[in-house]
Amino acid sequence: MPLFAILTLFPEAIEPYLGASVLGSARERGLIETLVVDFRDFTRDRHRTVDDRPFGGGPGMLLRPEPIADCIEWLEARHGAFRRIALCPSGAVFRQEFAEDLSRQERVLLLAGRYEGFDERVLEAFAFERLSLGDFVLSGGELPALCVLEAAARLIPGALGDEESARQDSFSTPAAGARLLDTPHYTRPRSWRGLDVPPVLLSGNHAQIERWRARAALERTERVRPDLLAARPAPPPALRD
Repeated sequence: MPLFAILTLFPEAIEPYLGASVLGSARERGLIETLVVDFRDFTRDRHRTVDDRPFGGGPGMLLRPEPIADCIEWLEARHGAFRRIALCPSGAVFRQEFAEDLSRQERVLLLAGRYEGFDERVLEAFAFERLSLGDFVLSGGELPALCVLEAAARLIPGALGDEESARQDSFSTPAAGARLLDTPHYTRPRSWRGLDVPPVLLSGNHAQIERWRARAALERTERVRPDLLAARPAPPPALRD
C-alpha cells in the first residue's frame, strides 16, 4: 500500500479533503495510506519559529531549513526513504505522466511551502524534486499537494469504480505520440435548450461511436491545446475520414 505524506503548517486545511470522495474511499479500503505532518512541531524554540527574514533583504519571510529537515529525518527513520517533492512555482509543470509515475511509488513525500518559499539549502540537502501546477502563485502548497496526491491516487487499481474511467481521461492515453484531451460527453435529455446530442451517439453502432470520439478528441485538442500535438505525427487515415 503506497504511503503519501504531506508536510505542512496547516494540517487542518488538508485533513477534511483526504477523508472525502475518491481519496477517502481509497483510504478506507486500504488502497493508500496518508500521513499529514505539521513541521512546526519540530521547531526547537519556545515561539515555535518556522520562518525568518531572507539574507540580502527583500520582502516576506522564508521557511527555515531546520524544522523541515528534522521532520523529514523523523519521518524516514520510521517509514523508510521517500520520493521527496516540493510544491513551488519554480518547479517543473505537473503532468499526467508524473501522476502515473507517482501512482507506482511506495512512499511519496509532498512538501507544502508558505510565505516566500523555502531556504534553498533544505531542497538541495534532501534532493527534492520541484513541482508546480502552472504559471501562477498561491499562498501555500497545500492545494497543489492535494492535487498531486489525488491525481496519483486515482490511478491506483481499485481507487475508481470503473478502471476504464482513468484510461479515458484527458491526457491519459497517448494517441500516436500525443496525449489528447478527452472527447465531449453527453447524457439525458437528448435535447436541451435547443442543443441536441450528436446523432452518432444514439445510433448503437459502437465502431462509429469510437471513431467519432477519437475524431472529436483530436479536434478539441487541436482547438484548445495545440501544444499537446506539437510532437505528434500525422493522424492515421481513420481519423482523417
